[in-house]
Amino acid sequence: MVATSSWEAALAKAAGARNVRSIVPPSIRHAPDYDLKPSDLTAVAGADDVLYASFEPFAGRIKSAAGSKAKMVELDLDDDPETTRANVTRLGKLFGTERAAAKWNSAFTAEWNSLSQQLKAARTGGKAPVVVAQAFTTWAAKLAGVQVAGTYGPDAVTPAQLSALSAKKPAFVLDNENMSTGTVLPGSEARQLEIVNYPGADLDLLPVYRKAADQMRKAFAGS
Repeated sequence: MVATSSWEAALAKAAGARNVRSIVPPSIRHAPDYDLKPSDLTAVAGADDVLYASFEPFAGRIKSAAGSKAKMVELDLDDDPETTRANVTRLGKLFGTERAAAKWNSAFTAEWNSLSQQLKAARTGGKAPVVVAQAFTTWAAKLAGVQVAGTYGPDAVTPAQLSALSAKKPAFVLDNENMSTGTVLPGSEARQLEIVNYPGADLDLLPVYRKAADQMRKAFAGS
């Protein structure tokens, strides 16, 4: 089985798949920027299942390189818990590993609830801070149980957006480390946290949520 990035590969692993290969090395910060190698296309050509996302610029080349018997599986990549569970369930049905997928989803839900409770307990004075978030990090705000006062991206913040978001007087900016364009609100007192969306070399999704929770817990406790 071949997955274009560690994200698709981690979803497949969570669903119970084995021997999953990720084409884009986890060390690549922004997976869509990766340049495919001939060896990558060869791997795709010999795969029974190929997992990819439509927003990846090389998706067309991946589909063209796939063998006639390969199952092309397009995934909606979002760390929102509902999307994650839906992806794992879907892949479990596809692979015939429904029990493994259901077990992982159960553990994930328990982990999410635990992290969420810890974050709520870490708030100074019990008050939820005002945050703005990049379009693909709103899931982190949901994990923390805080309202998003405004969003931006995936393109760089425009002067009009900068003015509008700064007017919200956010305490924190939940930026996307994998797509960061630098300081989001220059001149603002908001503390910027870099939230990671992609799993690491271990192809494990849970550390993505744990790392985000740890960042926010420490930040909220010190605010």
